Amino acid sequence: MSESLRQHWENVYGTKDPTTASWHQDVPTRSMALIRSTGIPVDAPIIDVGGGTSTLVNILMNSQYSDISVLDISATALAKAQERLGATAGSVKWIESEVTAFEPLRRYYLWHDRAVFHFLTDAPGVMKYLDVLRTGLIPRGYFVLATFGPEGPDSCSGLPVQRYSIDRLTDLLQEDFELQTYELEDHSTPTGTVQQFLYSSWQARE
Repeated sequence: MSESLRQHWENVYGTKDPTTASWHQDVPTRSMALIRSTGIPVDAPIIDVGGGTSTLVNILMNSQYSDISVLDISATALAKAQERLGATAGSVKWIESEVTAFEPLRRYYLWHDRAVFHFLTDAPGVMKYLDVLRTGLIPRGYFVLATFGPEGPDSCSGLPVQRYSIDRLTDLLQEDFELQTYELEDHSTPTGTVQQFLYSSWQARE
């Protein structure tokens, strides 16, 4: 794990109210729509990568999904999410790890990421992420991904990011994944600015 990267995100989550973060959503509507569209059973294992303090875990639990893992590099973020969930936090599997150093001990039916992929700005990091993703998904499992779109910001939380078009994502993923659907969405931040996200859903090949 990159210690400087871990410290960066510990500082972000340690000093910021989660509801004021630029990425905050009260309800992750588009992510939930794509997750539901896969038709996976509600007891199928799901992992939210870079889940941090996202409310996605709440919505999944309220929608009867019962096998949920949340991975984040920041222990502070995970602790805040657990505090928000209260007594129900014990039914979630919490994983503190940088995703490129993650060694899955099981395979998931669905891998969701709205937070991490666009922070990987060099080819080795992207390739390592995809290696971990392939290891962690079952054959024909689903990858639900949201990245900054072609007109999105070029930095976030003091770090550079990579913007993606659907063509660029397809070039990266088409060998191992089949594109199911995609959509651009303008996300309004808590401060009123607008960030363009590219949401996409992919199914792993056999």
